[in-house]
Amino acid sequence: MRNDARSLLHVVVPTAAVGVIATVVSGVVAGGKGALGAAVGTAIVILFMGTGMAVLQWIAKSFPQLFQMMGLVLYTVQLLLLFVFVAVFKNTTLFNPRAFAISLVVSTIAWIAAQARAHMKAKILYVDPDADAGESPKTRGPRREG
Repeated sequence: MRNDARSLLHVVVPTAAVGVIATVVSGVVAGGKGALGAAVGTAIVILFMGTGMAVLQWIAKSFPQLFQMMGLVLYTVQLLLLFVFVAVFKNTTLFNPRAFAISLVVSTIAWIAAQARAHMKAKILYVDPDADAGESPKTRGPRREG
């Protein structure tokens, strides 16, 4: 669980930093409603993507055979939901919809870039050190030869 929180932290912090910059820029350009829109957009990205990353980490541990498929499904659903949020709030008067949409897109790009960087820097083991050493090859699953 500690590695999960650490990997989440390596992605949330840069995304939040980008969100703060977007909020300040939107506040200067569009006023208080712009800052509010940018802050809401960033918060939605962190909430959606953070929840998705936590679910994906759980799936990786519980159902490793479904990891790749669920990752693709999850990211597709997340992006579609973000588009729905932009469409729903495009005519709102609560905050500036343009600042909201721009911060949503910029925060999503920052999240994906930070996640890719964190993954490239992670030291991922090819062998599971927690696996039982007494397992026979038949109980471990199929082996690829090639």
